[in-house]
Amino acid sequence: MKAIFPTRLTRRSKLGFAGLLLGALMACSGGGNPPRDPENACSIFKERPHYQQALKASERKWGVSIPVQMALIYQESTFRATARPPKRYVLLIIPKGRASSARGYAQALDGTWDDYRNGPGRAGASRSNIRDATDFIGWYVSTNNAALGIANTDARNSYLAYHEGRTGYRRGSHNGKTWLLNVADGVAARAARYEAQLISCR
Repeated sequence: MKAIFPTRLTRRSKLGFAGLLLGALMACSGGGNPPRDPENACSIFKERPHYQQALKASERKWGVSIPVQMALIYQESTFRATARPPKRYVLLIIPKGRASSARGYAQALDGTWDDYRNGPGRAGASRSNIRDATDFIGWYVSTNNAALGIANTDARNSYLAYHEGRTGYRRGSHNGKTWLLNVADGVAARAARYEAQLISCR
């Protein structure tokens, strides 16, 4: 008994430490839960100052304004680190996988995320890490916009290019999608609200 008892304690201690470490990491990233009031930029930054730091770093590096980044994140994931498209089912019961490989704050697809990691992103970049996600958004939006002649402060067209990709936007694929144009108008309106809120809370 004396030989076994310390071993059990050690295993429990290791499991407990691992749990605490995981909890701390999830707290740093915001976990899968969105901020309490994702509609209010001031509230978001007060609750999660590391979001503000990440957004500012991306804005300095890529030139995409903080309100535009925030509006894109809200639209894509409502600030949920572990957001993914819903699962699809055949005959309502047989799992068929998800609609796409999108995941994380920015809902970046596997291929696009690989391009980012092989380019300006760090090798271990994670879509559920707010710093990596905002850096990705800054990179992807700014490179699209530079190629398409869109201003980095233009939330509506930045979102359309983000959603359709550079080739799709050039072809005007978004023009035949009334629902998408309405979503883009909403992104622009939210970016304007975020901008006004940030001016007031500074």
